[in-house]
Amino acid sequence: MSYKFEKLEVWQLALEYSDLIYELAEQLPTSENYNLKSQITRAANSIALNIAEGSTSQSDAEQARFLSLALRSLVETVACQHLINRRSYLAETEKLRETYRTSETLFAKIQALRRSLKSNQIRDDQVDYETDDEIPF
Repeated sequence: MSYKFEKLEVWQLALEYSDLIYELAEQLPTSENYNLKSQITRAANSIALNIAEGSTSQSDAEQARFLSLALRSLVETVACQHLINRRSYLAETEKLRETYRTSETLFAKIQALRRSLKSNQIRDDQVDYETDDEIPF
């Protein structure tokens, strides 16, 4: 038996993104163990968990709501990446750039899935985010 979410490309990418976040978090100083490190890893896990939980929803509107939560968690991880960069926690920023690029792809895929559900019940969440090719790190 397999679950519906296990077949979703967006869920699989969320797992890969979570792995990247964990690799990034491992490079943070121990002083951030219970702060930024915990925050970014919990938010990263939340992305895949919300996608999975939403896949069992009784309606498209409910699934779209869980995808909105996944998007919020994703944006939270991006904000954490900015904090990591501002505080110069990483000697090399290539991992940060790779993670940021993956976040853009994941964001687009979650948005596309959410839009495909065509739910009118999430109008307040219908904010479109634009990205450009410039990576801030």
